[in-house]
Amino acid sequence: MIRIKTALIAALALAVAAPGLSAQGVTVKEEKAGLLKKATITSEAAIATAQAKLPNAKLKAAEIEQENGKLIYSFDFETAGKTGIDEVNINALTGKQVGKVEHESPASEKKEAKDDSIKAAKAKAKKP
Repeated sequence: MIRIKTALIAALALAVAAPGLSAQGVTVKEEKAGLLKKATITSEAAIATAQAKLPNAKLKAAEIEQENGKLIYSFDFETAGKTGIDEVNINALTGKQVGKVEHESPASEKKEAKDDSIKAAKAKAKKP
């Protein structure tokens, strides 16, 4: 019974949010190929859950990745009148929020992007 209620709530949230999601035109990027196939929660349902945490924000980026042993969707939102982004992580297997909404300043965004590119370069260098 609880699962049915949860599924109905998620479907309702998606139905309400769906028009805004398609207008935002953001595609979920995979950190590694095949991660979307491993997810049991659709990206649309995960976006709806994340958007509910920041109803006045606009989705700017979406990714599915392995982080700390968990398969998660990571969503970056911008809020008008506020600098930086707010990041919401959703477990791709359960649909539940992982951690808190984290605010990243423009400086910390830049540092994270640099760290990610270094990490990607190291991973690429290890491949034969």
